[in-house]
Order: sequence, then C-alpha cells, then structure tokens
Amino acid sequence: MQNYDILIIGSGGAGLTLALKLADHSLRIAVLSKFALTTASTYYAQGGISAVFGADDSIESHIDDTLNAGAGLCDPDIVRLTVTHGKSSIDWLRSQGVMFTEEQAANGEIQLHLNREGGHSHRRIVHTADATGKAVSLSLIERAQEHANIDLFEHHNVVELITRANGTEKGIVGAYVLDSKKQQVKTMAARVVVLATGGASKTYLYSTNPQSSTGDGIALAWRAGCRVSNMEFMQFHPTCLYHPHAHSFLISEAVRGEGGKLILPDGSPFMQNFDPREELAPRDIVARAIDHEMKKRGIDCVYLDISHKSEAFIREHFPTIYQQCLDFGIDITKQPIPVVPAAHYTCGGVLTDSYARTDITNLYAIGEVACTGLHGANRMASNSLLECLVFAERASEDILLKLPAILPPPELPDWDESKVSDSDEEVVVSHNWDELRRFMWDYVGIVRTDKRLSRAMSRVELLKKEIAEYYRHFRVTSDLLELRNLVIVAELIIRCAQQRKESRGLHYTLDYPETDDSQPAQNTVLTPSQRERR
Repeated sequence: MQNYDILIIGSGGAGLTLALKLADHSLRIAVLSKFALTTASTYYAQGGISAVFGADDSIESHIDDTLNAGAGLCDPDIVRLTVTHGKSSIDWLRSQGVMFTEEQAANGEIQLHLNREGGHSHRRIVHTADATGKAVSLSLIERAQEHANIDLFEHHNVVELITRANGTEKGIVGAYVLDSKKQQVKTMAARVVVLATGGASKTYLYSTNPQSSTGDGIALAWRAGCRVSNMEFMQFHPTCLYHPHAHSFLISEAVRGEGGKLILPDGSPFMQNFDPREELAPRDIVARAIDHEMKKRGIDCVYLDISHKSEAFIREHFPTIYQQCLDFGIDITKQPIPVVPAAHYTCGGVLTDSYARTDITNLYAIGEVACTGLHGANRMASNSLLECLVFAERASEDILLKLPAILPPPELPDWDESKVSDSDEEVVVSHNWDELRRFMWDYVGIVRTDKRLSRAMSRVELLKKEIAEYYRHFRVTSDLLELRNLVIVAELIIRCAQQRKESRGLHYTLDYPETDDSQPAQNTVLTPSQRERR
C-alpha cells in the first residue's frame, strides 16, 4: 500500500494547479494521469482564459455575460466568486512561466492581447496564440516535475474509490488504481482525495476532446455515493474540423471572434436567421443552427470562412489551426474550413460547494468533473480554464485548513482478483463502446425527444447488465474501466434529460421546445440509491 497526504486524480489544469498550490506545505502529493501527462483536455484547449483586463470591460459585464449564457441556472454567487479571481489567476499562471500573447498598445506599452469569443460582450480572452492549453499544461507539468513533494504517475487509471464510515459520515481513505503498463491494481491510501478527471464528452460518437474524457470521476463519485447535477447540459462545440483523418480537431471559437463567418456550401451566410449576434451567439445557439441547416439541406457539414482576413493576420493569430488544416490540404487563407458540431464540454457533474467539497468527507472535485454552479445550462467560452484555476485555489485553502485534523488512513486491503480470469472475448468491450457512443449521438445529442430518450435508456439498461457481468468475471483493463464508467454517465445524462420538461440552454427537446418561465428555473439533481452504489 502506498500512502500519501493528497491523492489527485487527473493531470490537467485543475489537478496540477492544486498540486502546486499544496506542494510547498511539506505534503506528500500523488498526481495520477490515466495516460501520458499531456493527454488531459487542458492540453488541447485552443481559445484561452476569460478575465477582465480591458479598460472598457468590467467584472459586472463578465458576470452578466456568464449569467446570460447560463440561461437562468447559474449560481450568481459562484459566478461572482469565479470572475473576480480572473486577473489573479492569470498573474499566477504567468508566475509559473506561462507566456501569453502580448501586443503594443497605442501609448507604446506592452499589454496582453485579448480575444473575443461567443457570448462575451468585450474582448477578455487571455491566450497564447491558438494553443493556450498546451502552453498552460507544459508549464504546469514542468513545475510539478521540479517539485520534490509531487509524485507524477502516468498510465494509472482509478478502479474504485475507497470510503469508510465515520459515525454518521462517510469519509474517503484512498483508491484502487490500475497500473496500465504493468496490468496490476495497487492500493493508494490518502488523507484527502481530489477528483480532477475532466468531463465525459467521449460518451458521444463525435467529440473534440482527447481519449481521456470518459466521465471517470463522475462515475467514481456516483458509485461512492455523491450526488450529480445538470448532466443533461452537454455542450456541443459548433466548429469541429470535418475531415476523415482529422480525429476531432477543434476550430477555436476565436476564429469567429475575429470575424470568421459560417456559410453554406453555396457561400451564403445563415447565422443571421437564428440570432442577432450571428457568429458570436453562445455555443448552444450556434451548434443548433448548424445542426438545423445540415439536417434541413442534407449536407455533411457547413463552412467557417476567415479567408477575408490577410494571410499575415491568420498565420499570426491562428498558427496551429492554419498548419493543421494545411496538413489536410485546406489553406484557410484562401478556403473556408469544413466544420460540424461535436460533443465538447460537460456542464454538469459531481455536485460541489464553493470550496469544491463533495458529499463525502475529504473528497473534493475540481474542473470539468464538478458542477459548481458557474456554467448553469450552458458554459460561456473560456470560462472553463478559469474555473479550474479558481476552484483549485479554493480547494487548497480548505484542505490546508482541515488537514491537521485528518488522521492518516487505516491499513487498506489489497485488490482481490482471486475470482476473476483474463478475458478471452475483449471484442465485447469494443462492440459495447461503439454501440453506446452511437445511440447517445443519435438519441441524446443536440436535439432530443421523449421517444429518443426512452430508446436510449432501454439500450443503457441492457448494456449495464452486460458490462456488469463482464466486470465480475474478468480482470480489469483500462478500456473496461472506461466502458463501465461511460455507461453510468450515459444513464445519468438520460435521466437528467428526462426530468427536464422544457428546452433550456444546451438541452433542446422537440416535445418541449420552449423555456418554461412559469416556474423558477431548477437544476436537476440525482442522488444514488444503495443499489447504484455497488
């Protein structure tokens, strides 16, 4: 058994920020990465981080924009808390070595260059060209690798959280963890465990995110007894590169922020028919507009055109997108970019308070895995990395305050593999994985109906039984763990969607196409039963 003070599950912006915030306090910290350290969603984030820096901008404006995007379900106190920490979060990242794009102001001073994205009324997106996440990830990884108190474990996938009853409360004491390289399950004990596992967009057939976004933290917390909330609000990014070899390459929101126009194959624009903000409308509106045009006209994609800008401008502002598209034979300085919507961000998740605390004592959740109240029914662009930074800071404050009173965990039993064997039919895993993601895309995607949700639930119930039986009989693999988690997350998404008898934000249903303003807006909250915790 390995013992740590803090066990952080996830190596993205949230997890590494928390590790670095705690590491100077003589604590033993373990950070687990399911694959390589650079496979977290943060690494792939192109756009940037929203924060108020412009002289014409204000905290109140950022708050109003976030509340408007969230369609009545944001927690105003959480929004204000997050937004007011924007500048200090950026300053901290700069102190960690992150180099953001700068420009020379009219008075000759060097200042941060700010982009504008959908839903924002001002330019407030701090960025590193069009590869902000990569710059943030590499800097934080480098700082963590330098720190003697942080142990980084790549290719370590959590099998299950370990909890113990303490009077009337349930407390976390560690986790069973699969070392995927050695194919061994180890026991890792900790006084505090933090979920920083990212979202669940891989529940869908088409996604902008890396292979790690399989809802692991949400499923782990659910099985341990935590509530989840707002799982029906899965954000589909409007503009994913449409190409047979592109593998979910995202075309940043900033392209539209800098004047990119969405057009049909004949070159005609269409966003003016859906929203007066046109290309700068929030993501849910733009994604539904594209989906509508594709289905109405029977076309495979629409196009995003930035070619009216100069080649120098495009190559300076979007070097990664320019080069990636060029590799696929698309010169964006001369041609429009073929795009389609794809699952992108999980606005719901494990229910937490303002200090990232979950329902289980000493178990925290930060980043996309959590439902803090910031995003409501729709996340505004570039608020996600800000949330990672702010709530990592909040969690660190609470952990440091409570840690002196938290006893070391007891000796924990080893993982029992005495009644399982190696699988001789792993094809079941790949087939079930494919089936799950396809029916979620078809029935629980951008546009939903009661009948589609019912069909999806029927399929989930069958898959749950088959996966549970497989799990009981065979040794765990990383693919099996992901599939087991994905089917739970799929069920949670469907159950939340079935509860919402209206269209709001990212949840749009043809059976209830209007927002129900006759009653106060309510978040959906699911509480696991004893049966579901097994």
